[in-house]
Parts: sequence; C-alpha cells; structure tokens
Amino acid sequence: MMTVLAFLVAIGLLVAIHEYGHYRMAVACGVNVLKFSVGFGKEIVRFTPRRQHPGQNTEFVIGLIPLGGFVKMLDEREGPVPDELKHRAFNRQSLKRRAAIVAAGPLANLLLAVALYAAVSWMGAQEPRPVISAPVAGTPADRAGLLPADEVLAGGFSGDGLSPIRSFEGLHWLLTQGALNGRDVDLEVRRAGLAATQIKTLRLSELKVREADARLFRTIGIVGPWTKPVMGEVLPNSPAALAGLRQGDLVESFNGRQVDDGQQLRTWLRTSVRDGVALPSQWSVVREGQLVGMTVVPTVEITADGPVGRIGAFIGDPPATLNVSYGLFEGLWRGVVRTWEVSKLTLSMMGKMLIGEASLKNLSGPLTIADYAGKSASLGLTQYLVFLALISVSLGVLNLLPLPVLDGGHLMYYLWEGLTGRPVSEAWLDRLQRGGVGVLLVMMSVALFNDVVRLMG
Repeated sequence: MMTVLAFLVAIGLLVAIHEYGHYRMAVACGVNVLKFSVGFGKEIVRFTPRRQHPGQNTEFVIGLIPLGGFVKMLDEREGPVPDELKHRAFNRQSLKRRAAIVAAGPLANLLLAVALYAAVSWMGAQEPRPVISAPVAGTPADRAGLLPADEVLAGGFSGDGLSPIRSFEGLHWLLTQGALNGRDVDLEVRRAGLAATQIKTLRLSELKVREADARLFRTIGIVGPWTKPVMGEVLPNSPAALAGLRQGDLVESFNGRQVDDGQQLRTWLRTSVRDGVALPSQWSVVREGQLVGMTVVPTVEITADGPVGRIGAFIGDPPATLNVSYGLFEGLWRGVVRTWEVSKLTLSMMGKMLIGEASLKNLSGPLTIADYAGKSASLGLTQYLVFLALISVSLGVLNLLPLPVLDGGHLMYYLWEGLTGRPVSEAWLDRLQRGGVGVLLVMMSVALFNDVVRLMG
C-alpha cells in the first residue's frame, strides 16, 4: 500500500509542478489559459476559482489517474477565437513568448529538484562516514593502494582539483560520475591511526562502464563503508548456527586470512562457491576473550551475479555515521550543483545509449519508479525527497529532448522558425509527430521490459 501511495504522490506532484510551469508562464505572457488538468480518466475534482489572475477564467481539473496532465490555452488552431481575444491566443504570441511558455514546464521540474536537494541539505541526515571497507581484489581501488579503514577526506576528477567529501554517500556519487563519464578520480585519504594524508588515483577511465547497476561499485572496488567484523543476528538452523557462530562473535580470520572488516568477510563468503557447490571455510572468532575455531559450510543461492554463498546471519556492525547538514546559502548552492550534476549525468547516459556505449538496461519505467518510491518512503522523509528530486530531474531533462511529442520538440520547431523566418509546415509537423510517437513508444516498451526483468529477479 505504501508503494502505491508513495508512487501516486510522487507522480501527481511532479506532473502538477510541470504543468504549473506552463500555466504560470502563459499567464505572465498574457495568454488565456482555459483549462489546467492534472491526471487522466474520470474527473474527481473540477472547480473554477473566483479569484484569478486578471483576464483569466481557468478551470482546474484533477483526474483519477495521475500519470500526466495538460494546460489548454486559447489558440486559433484549435477553434474560433473572438476578435477581442485574439491578442491573448497562444498562436498570436511572439516566438520568444511561445518558447518561454513551452520551456517553463521542464524548467519548473528542474527548479523543484533544486528546492528538494536544498531542503535535504538544510534538514541534514545521518550518513555513513567516508571510511572505506577492504577494496575488492584486482579493482581500481585495490590497484590504487587503498586499504581497509582508510578515511576519504576529499576527492575530485583528476586535474580538476579536490573538494571535501563529508559522507560515504558523497564518495559514492563522485565514483558513480567518474565511472560513467570515464574520468579518473583522485582521493585524499588518511590511514587509520596516522595524521598524514595521501593522494590515491583510481583509474576509472579504464573500466568502460555501460550500466549504473548494483555491480558498479564492486567493479570500482569500494563496495561499502568500513564495519567491524562482528556477527549480528544468527538465524536458527542456519549454516551459521549449525557451525556454532553466535551473535557478538568477532571474526579474526577466514581460511587463515586476517579479516579486516565486515564487507571483506561478506565478499569472501559470497565467493566461497566452486562449480555451484559451497566450499567449507575455517573461521577463528573471539568470544568472551577466547579464540574459538569452527568450520562453516554455506548454502548456495543463485543471484543475478551467479551462485553465491550464504550462512543465514548478519555480518558486520552498523557503520559509524555522522549528521550531514548545510547552512542556508551553502545548502541552496548544493541543490543547484546536484541538480546540474544529475542533469549532465542523465543526458550523458542518454547519449551513450543512443550510440551504443551504454546499455538500454539503464532505462526505467513506471514499475521501477513505483518500487523505488515505496522503498525510499519506507526509509524516511529525507530519502523520499532525494527520490523525488531525482525523478523531477529526469522528467525535466526528458521533456527537453528534441522529440516532436515532447516540449523539446516544440522548442526545436521554434528554433527552425527563428532561423528561417517561417514555421514548420503542417505536412512536416504531421510526419514528425508520427515519428516522435513511434520513438516514444519504443522507449516506453524497452523501459517496461526492463522493469519486468528487474522485478522478476
């Protein structure tokens, strides 16, 4: 139920903001707005406010299905217009005004994203400290010489300078951008117990990453924050319980190798499978000051990454966290910067998908959005606001693409009109519209297919 509600609230809000951008700019340009509708299907709310902007008599409607909306303006191409109102018709406006009205919808979504990211920065959130777990062997993080419990103080693209990194989430975002954009990343790190810092360079340009999926950080080598290798809850009759492991045991070694953190132990355990068969492993744990040895035989679970070992217990203490918040102007600036970064990344991924450098699996549809809406809402207000900001950016960027059925397509028509001095002909408008619908249907089909594949595992 939470998933459905969170999804409806998210889509309804984002559509309303998008259409309000068109509406408010149309009013500012002196165009009569006849109808403002959010949602399709059966009308559940219809009203005409008594107090409106001068010259307006807009009817507001809310439909049952909040998966879209529209703003209907006075336009001679859609019906007869009285002579006394022709100056208020959309088609009679200057090219600049028409372009401004069309662009205002996507820009409203981008401004909403700025506000949401800024709100999250002002509210603050408990986030893991940027202290890394043991790098995955053979990855850029491992080759750069990073060690378990290294604390990342600052980072940036190689050659662009360093900026402070305050949380593990900030580190993950930098690594995501670096991997997807093919940029090496410099990290300033401080070794545990030492005061001096070192600069480590991760050669992410060598990865040729095509997808932003769950395996991305395993490929980079920094999977999660450092955690103490302590056993958490142990399920009854699980491989861990049968081996004699107990909650609170501190794991010292795994098959004779020293265990530095919980993530490292989880990685070794996952890979303790050969030809689909679980491999027994020798553990040494500290329990009440005594060293205890035991043999653990995991079960095999089939995942998207192949067969992995499981023991039915939580491994690792919760990571150390800190409250990350920002002042008024710094938080607002962070909202602008994060919106810009997400917009660039979104456009970059779309471009790479178009030329085949990125997988079409990156496209997501309504099922994935609904799933993420429910998950983010269950994690709290902050995570839900971040989710809303991300979807708002995606909606704004998508609508600015030069596809005829989208706002960006209309802006493309106006660019042609500005360059040639004449509008696009009706014949070409019809052809372009048909082509745009076809492209959009293909994109929606691929996104829906990806949704089904993800949800089915």
